[in-house]
Amino acid sequence: MKNALLTYQEGKFTYNLGDYVQSLAARQFHADSPFLINREKLNQYDGDKVKLIMNGWFTHNLRNWIPSQDIDPLFVSFHLNSSAAPFLLDDNSVSYLKEHAPIGCRDKFTVELLKEKGVDAYFTGCLTLTLDNYAVPDTERGDDIYIVEPFFNYPTFKTVTTEPKQFLRSVLNGDVFKIFKKRRFIKKIIDKDLLKTAKFRRHVLPNIGESDIEKFELAETYLKEYAKAKLVITSRIHCALPCLAMGTPVIFIHSFNSEVDTCRFEGIIDLFNRIDVDEKGNTKNNFNLNGLINKDTSVKNKNLHLNMAAELKKKCELFMN
Repeated sequence: MKNALLTYQEGKFTYNLGDYVQSLAARQFHADSPFLINREKLNQYDGDKVKLIMNGWFTHNLRNWIPSQDIDPLFVSFHLNSSAAPFLLDDNSVSYLKEHAPIGCRDKFTVELLKEKGVDAYFTGCLTLTLDNYAVPDTERGDDIYIVEPFFNYPTFKTVTTEPKQFLRSVLNGDVFKIFKKRRFIKKIIDKDLLKTAKFRRHVLPNIGESDIEKFELAETYLKEYAKAKLVITSRIHCALPCLAMGTPVIFIHSFNSEVDTCRFEGIIDLFNRIDVDEKGNTKNNFNLNGLINKDTSVKNKNLHLNMAAELKKKCELFMN
């Protein structure tokens, strides 16, 4: 039986490199080059039977769920977002999931969601916790500190002025008045000198027509940079989780307050050295940080993920082999 790997249908203007990081985590369990199947078109696959690790966020194109019967799935690190769940848990979908149970879930929110529907489900954590294959010896770790989209959930001038309708919506819902919060809150957490010297990366990138292969290569480039970093500061879980796997010190900035966002975190949020920020900019942390993060800040990861990673590796290796 052939092996397959998830790829992704990007948005009109952007795509999320974190999706490709999740597929890199699955790709390490393939002995040869896998066949690529788009996550948003799983119901359209019509070919030889393939094995497919079904990890990640499901799904944008709700009408294209349930996957083809020609796909033999392994459900681990599976997430149903609160926004999609009402549409993806109809009778047919529940029957499909029961057929392929137990369903390994990335977060405890998805576990409870499935159990409420009578589906046997359990918590696995995220498959990106197994990306220790990108780790380097500490002797290769440099002095670079990366800042990767902290407070990305906050609006910016660019996001509220994309088009006239969006701007009007932003005025009505109050987002336009939050534009300067992000900059102000970052300065309450990160030292101004570090903001000048740190390296900045984004995971949501402009859609300029790159191929899937090019996106995988860029995701690997990012991972190799993070692997050698002195410290990574981020609000992206698919930056923070691989850093745990690679042994790179990481601080997670948690400023999310909507269910669509927070439902993704149940069970994984406590793996991080974390700074919580409320809507007024009040902060608290769980790792005894005193003052601002600066170039001399030193943190040690909690390593609570190790058992999860070991179990995920066993399941994926057994399935693929």
